Amino acid sequence: MYLHPEFEKLSRSEIEALQLERLKKTVRQCLRTEFYRERFAERRMTADDIRSLSDLRRLPFTTKQDLRDSYPFKMSAVPLSEVVRLHSSSGTTGTPTVILHTQKDLDEWANAVARCLYMVGLRPGDIFQNSSGYGMFTGGLGFQYGAERLGMLTVPAAAGNTKRQIKFITDFGTTALHAIPSYAGRLFEVMEEMGLDPRRDTKLHTLIIGAEPHSEEQRRRIEQMLGVKAYNSFGMSEMCGPGVAFECTEQNGLHIWEDYYIVEIVDPVTLEPVPEGEVGELVLTTINREAMPLLRYRTRDLTRILPGACPCGRQHLRLDRMKGRSDDMIILKGVNIFPIQIETVLMQFAELGNDYLITLTNEEANDLMTVEVELKEFSDDYPRLQALTREITRQLKDEILITPVVRLVAKGSLPKQEGKAVRVKDLRKTLI
Repeated sequence: MYLHPEFEKLSRSEIEALQLERLKKTVRQCLRTEFYRERFAERRMTADDIRSLSDLRRLPFTTKQDLRDSYPFKMSAVPLSEVVRLHSSSGTTGTPTVILHTQKDLDEWANAVARCLYMVGLRPGDIFQNSSGYGMFTGGLGFQYGAERLGMLTVPAAAGNTKRQIKFITDFGTTALHAIPSYAGRLFEVMEEMGLDPRRDTKLHTLIIGAEPHSEEQRRRIEQMLGVKAYNSFGMSEMCGPGVAFECTEQNGLHIWEDYYIVEIVDPVTLEPVPEGEVGELVLTTINREAMPLLRYRTRDLTRILPGACPCGRQHLRLDRMKGRSDDMIILKGVNIFPIQIETVLMQFAELGNDYLITLTNEEANDLMTVEVELKEFSDDYPRLQALTREITRQLKDEILITPVVRLVAKGSLPKQEGKAVRVKDLRKTLI
């Protein structure tokens, strides 16, 4: 049950003692960089001012813009001669963010991912197929090295070429697959087109999903389609990549490895801590990294700490699934809306497929939302489709407090992506 019991079985007091020890060391490591030396000088602080975990709140926040401003190597806490790899953000415009790793950083990252995979029941003898992109994207190499560290046969299939993915799954006897949620749905659709039944024609039993927000309803639908148990994963390149937090077999929250990270949940506007159990922005401090440790990094991801203990016995804090990002929130007619709220409603209708698109437009001073969603099967029963449209519209209005225009479209008519699904198109123009 535990790959690293010396860390996974720690009590709360033991976790906090280890965190304080590692935080003090991390602060001294950070002060090797000009960026953090300046931040500490502004606050007239030194490393000796960190005497308890509560002193963390005295430290400066770090943002994605700070990483961009420090491009490429200004936040390195070690000489470049000690750095063995870098990853950068996948953005195609503007200055990218760069994260640096020593060999120890990579070893610890592989250990964290292996710990996650072991926690959901994967073992040497499983065949692990990775449909993430490799290269600068951390999902590819992160899971690759973690799966190898655990001792599984790995299939580095990379992203795209769905029929080839399926051929690998069937020919190699793949038992575990890593895929983003929207792509898992696409795999099932192509399997159906090929006349394959994943329960009958594959050996899949475990699916690792993450990288894009998804609802519990979508997870359960994926499990039903592919005949697997699907486990939620959370990671980001600034924190190494995958392996930051992961569900156990209880599927009731993501255990965040507190021997690697210190967790805070803050109000994204005031930056003050929110009451325990309330949703806010996730802020993470790395405490087990050499090349590029980060203090109080604002992830922009919205979540909450789940109360109570997990039946699995681990005392590491559990995060709720990500509600979205503070910078992805839709503001329509003064109402704050997250795409995952719309998905939660859509996935409750058995008549609907997996793909949908939210389009925002404006006419004069009136903002409009259109929700296009694919039908699971073709139907020309127009009275029934009209009734279905009305019911979807009613439930969406109850959830988001806005009445959208709902359009049911034919299966396969919405654009498909091999990477993260595009769920929102904002075509609104600023009106003067």
